[in-house]
Amino acid sequence: METILKTENLCKYYGKGENQVRAVRDANIAIKRGEFVTVIGKSGSGKSTLLHMLGGLDYPTNGKVWIGGKDIFSMKEEELAVFRRRKIGFIFQAFNLVSSINVWENIVLPLGLDGKEPEQEFVEDIIKTLGIENKIHNLPNTLSGGQQQRTAIARALASGPDIILADEPTGNLDSRTSDEVIGLLRMSAQKYGQTIVMITHDEDIAQIADRILVIEDGKVVEQG
Repeated sequence: METILKTENLCKYYGKGENQVRAVRDANIAIKRGEFVTVIGKSGSGKSTLLHMLGGLDYPTNGKVWIGGKDIFSMKEEELAVFRRRKIGFIFQAFNLVSSINVWENIVLPLGLDGKEPEQEFVEDIIKTLGIENKIHNLPNTLSGGQQQRTAIARALASGPDIILADEPTGNLDSRTSDEVIGLLRMSAQKYGQTIVMITHDEDIAQIADRILVIEDGKVVEQG
């Protein structure tokens, strides 16, 4: 299997001198296409910082990130924004849905920003897979937490990205809904051939991945 996501000596430092915080230190990661990888670590260990750099949302102090063989930080800001929109799907703990538009409009919003028409059948298939086909005309505030997170997952999948980056996607959900959402995320990523990198502090959830990376004090090591 080809490597889709790779980092080389990736570092993110904040502050200077004695007050310097080394959020991520010399991370060297290689993730293959279609893999489901979880990153676990205590609060403040650098998990979210790492994920934000993998997705080009935050610039590193040193080091590189390659996605599909492209050095993403060598791109100009505008080029990187387009690349991100087309190649990476983001799922956050806070759902980040637009409250004034319905479920369908939230799901296809990134495609509209890219000037693309949604592939109707493909998007409908995702919605059906995630079990929210009866909610497409609802506004987000009429949905349960689980339904909102499914909508966020559908939005991340709809543009057919190569990689899904999920930051504590079940943090606001009860355990039964969490299990359901993770199961659906895994199933849909397999169905549509996507790679998942997911941050979690829940070791039970982490166990269902193909591989677990542990981050401690900014250093990334593989479990087992």
